[in-house]
Amino acid sequence: MSDQPGREPPTDRKSPVGEPVIRRDPRIAGEGAVRFDPDDPESLAEAADTVGRFAENTAGGEDNVYMLRGAAACAALVRGTGSYKVAAERADGDATVSFIRKWARVHDLPRSIRRHVALGEIAPTAAKHIARVSGESRFLLAWAALDHDLTVREIRSIASLVNEGRSVEAALAAEGIDLGRLSVSLPPATYRELRRRAALEGTDPGEIIDRALGEYL
Repeated sequence: MSDQPGREPPTDRKSPVGEPVIRRDPRIAGEGAVRFDPDDPESLAEAADTVGRFAENTAGGEDNVYMLRGAAACAALVRGTGSYKVAAERADGDATVSFIRKWARVHDLPRSIRRHVALGEIAPTAAKHIARVSGESRFLLAWAALDHDLTVREIRSIASLVNEGRSVEAALAAEGIDLGRLSVSLPPATYRELRRRAALEGTDPGEIIDRALGEYL
């Protein structure tokens, strides 16, 4: 199931583990995306090899699709072996339990967030910290990262505050970020009418936009 307007969005991955839902999109990754099947011994062996090589070559990686493939291999290896410890033993090399756990969580992010990772709009290292939080907090942190150009350090700090019990709104405020603030560009005619309606109603344009989007979504 993909994220769809008009219903409560899933906060975890709904497509099968190892399935290249985003990576097989030719607009993003081109053809030939690798699928890892945790129930297929040969595919699991390929996942183990991929995780091993991935663990040796993640620092400074600029290929976001490559990083998502490594995350998919981590998730498939965990599913196929049944534990993080056994997965690390199968991968060998620099692949630790902590490494595999972090990247498997990235693979578990909902599709709408993974797409921004694949497009390079959210850094894979930032996605690791977004994946540390759960539920709707994942969406709020991801969208704030996009709208406010948050650094990896800021995202890491906010994720830590959320896991300590703060709300996303309070954690963002601690970094000087106003959750929900978004800059938009409107056609002149729409802008003119929005401002006119807001003036006649004696309200803020944001309230009208909120009502309109509430009905649309």
